[in-house]
Amino acid sequence: MTTNETLFFRDIRPFDQLRKVILPHLAEARAANRRIRLWSAACSTGQEPYSFAMIIKDIGELLNGWRVEIFATDLSSEALDKAKVGLYSQFEVQRGLPVTMMTRYFKRTEETWQIDSAIRAMVTFREFNLLEDFSRLGSFDAIYCRNVLIYFDKETKADILRRVRKILPDDGFLSLGGAETVLGVTDAFKPIDNERGLYAPA
Repeated sequence: MTTNETLFFRDIRPFDQLRKVILPHLAEARAANRRIRLWSAACSTGQEPYSFAMIIKDIGELLNGWRVEIFATDLSSEALDKAKVGLYSQFEVQRGLPVTMMTRYFKRTEETWQIDSAIRAMVTFREFNLLEDFSRLGSFDAIYCRNVLIYFDKETKADILRRVRKILPDDGFLSLGGAETVLGVTDAFKPIDNERGLYAPA
């Protein structure tokens, strides 16, 4: 349950979808209130939510002046302690992180690299178990629940996805890992055409 295997921009497709599909849609759909909430539901040591933050910084004008909240949770308090500090080894920053982003958003500190304080400030970390009640977290526009459902039985997966649906608006997005699917598990979500791993509320 707490393998904590992660890296920056893991399986690049979900991050391309955030940049090219999810954020442009939300920028148009949420233009009235200019607020977006993202949830990294199994964030481990922080690489996934920090990747979100770097993308949001990179796209610049599209969300300039918006309130973008990145909420990141994990079962492991040890992983979250590392995530909050944002300190990574040379090996960790080399795994999936483009050199341009490493030089732009990280500072070298002896044998490690620390992510910029402005990027760290964009992410709120909290210890949370996916078997707990989601309702107190509020609603989200996009939820990334990647590479964690594989550890649950079918009944528990269905229950988690049912509760995820309750905190997503009808035009929200759900991103799952490459080995995960909603098919045969729940009818609360449907695949988005030509966007592998990305789902819309049914």
